[in-house]
Amino acid sequence: MEQEARETKNEVFKSPSHEGAQHQQPRPVSAAERVRADFGLDIPAETVPLPSLGKVYPQGSPLHMRETVDITPMSTREEDILTSRALLKKGTVITELIRSCLVDKSIDPASLVAGDRNALMVAIRVTGYGAAYEAEIECDECNVKAPREFNLADLPIKSLDIDPVRQGENLFEFSLPRCKKVVKFRFLTGRDEEEILALQEKQKKLGISSDAAVTTNLFHSIISVDGIEDRQKLAGFIRVMPAMDSLALRSYVKDHEPGILMKQEITCASCGHEEVTQIPLGISFFWPHTG
Repeated sequence: MEQEARETKNEVFKSPSHEGAQHQQPRPVSAAERVRADFGLDIPAETVPLPSLGKVYPQGSPLHMRETVDITPMSTREEDILTSRALLKKGTVITELIRSCLVDKSIDPASLVAGDRNALMVAIRVTGYGAAYEAEIECDECNVKAPREFNLADLPIKSLDIDPVRQGENLFEFSLPRCKKVVKFRFLTGRDEEEILALQEKQKKLGISSDAAVTTNLFHSIISVDGIEDRQKLAGFIRVMPAMDSLALRSYVKDHEPGILMKQEITCASCGHEEVTQIPLGISFFWPHTG
């Protein structure tokens, strides 16, 4: 009897035989999968390179040392996200757009550093409306404003080229040239950008005029100065930091921040002047047919 019970129990852990497999419960099919099956839609996922190479994400994160992620092409569901008044008001539209398109749902889009988010945002736009993007640009030579077309597929990726203080941590080191203090900083994440936007909106509602973009970004970026991590003390230091040091730190962060280079060479149709210009991200970036 004991032998029979043991054999019965062991059967539970065996792989199902061909005969037993037909009695297994089928895997639940999502609504999207049903629609694709009904209409014969076979739209493959797209692989997007991460400029950070996954070096800034901690061990245990689904992004740790991960150089690419997969996204599903943009659909009308994502267009609904882009027009959501609630998300627009909260300032979380881009986060929810990325979340909707990511194949790996364990990834938190708000935890992505800004450069990785920008790369995903451009890739999502390309899957939705194609690589051609038109925006109005003013010529530096003749000052004539005219629509110019950019090819988003040609934008180069700027990969992370410096090592973090510790592997798998968004933490980097820089020595200020004038006051000789050692600063540890991090690249801003989507969550940081949302917090900064929420603060600006709050100040606007209260009628407070804020021109502290430099100090606000530095406060969110700087983790410590000469080992001091107290946020109140750091806020005080940032307010009196020599301009030379502030510029040097911001330049270092800009030069080494991973991301996608939103610049392209254009030729003015009016005067023939050639220049490299920053691609503006206006309303037509996600709504190319909006006038």
